[in-house]
Amino acid sequence: MNFKSLLNELSLLITDEALQKFEDYYQLLIEWNQKFNLTAITDHDEVYIKHFYDSLLMAKVVDLTKINTLCDIGSGAGFPSLPLKIIFPHLKITIIEPTQKRTIFLNEVVNKLGLTDVTILNERAEDKANEYREHFDIVTARAVARMNVLLELTFSYVKQDGVFIAYKGQNFEEEMIEADYAIKLLGGKTEDIYIFDLPLDLGGRSLISIKKIKKTPKDYPRSYAKIKNKPLIFGGNNKWEK
Repeated sequence: MNFKSLLNELSLLITDEALQKFEDYYQLLIEWNQKFNLTAITDHDEVYIKHFYDSLLMAKVVDLTKINTLCDIGSGAGFPSLPLKIIFPHLKITIIEPTQKRTIFLNEVVNKLGLTDVTILNERAEDKANEYREHFDIVTARAVARMNVLLELTFSYVKQDGVFIAYKGQNFEEEMIEADYAIKLLGGKTEDIYIFDLPLDLGGRSLISIKKIKKTPKDYPRSYAKIKNKPLIFGGNNKWEK
């Protein structure tokens, strides 16, 4: 597998220094995975495709050279934000991750790779929402929860005219129908949906872009217990519309 060539197919140029950062990231992931169980994916090529390449698909959705601030909610082992930071070092990244062992690992990666302008918060998304309300150009999350729940946790962080980008599998239709009410209530509009096939026949990915067209009501997000037990859904006949 030639990672550099694969990135060229995404119209991404990568320096030798950045290539080395990805390899260092991989080695740290494998080393720390033995202690913290960060990922079930450990094969070299699969990590590069399913974690690194997958994270960088955002560059096909948004012109990241024109983006300043990005927030990654529920980042896990740093995906998608840290691969994006390696390729687009100007980005100011904020990671909100509730699991302490993962934030320990993330700080190690940031320090060892010499990444700057990366803030890592060991917090729950709903607990920091007011502090960072309408703050980021892009907010993203990768397969954290169902779409209606995910939107309530994340959308208040997005600036007006900014976008939320959700990383989902290729079967997203049911989630989008379910999330239609939440999208409208929270001030969003589905902008576009991009469907990708990963290299080496390693599956598919959908990136869903939701633009903020008006401010999120201050009542949201609610407490996590309410979000989980009474997710935002209206009736049973919602139709998904772009």
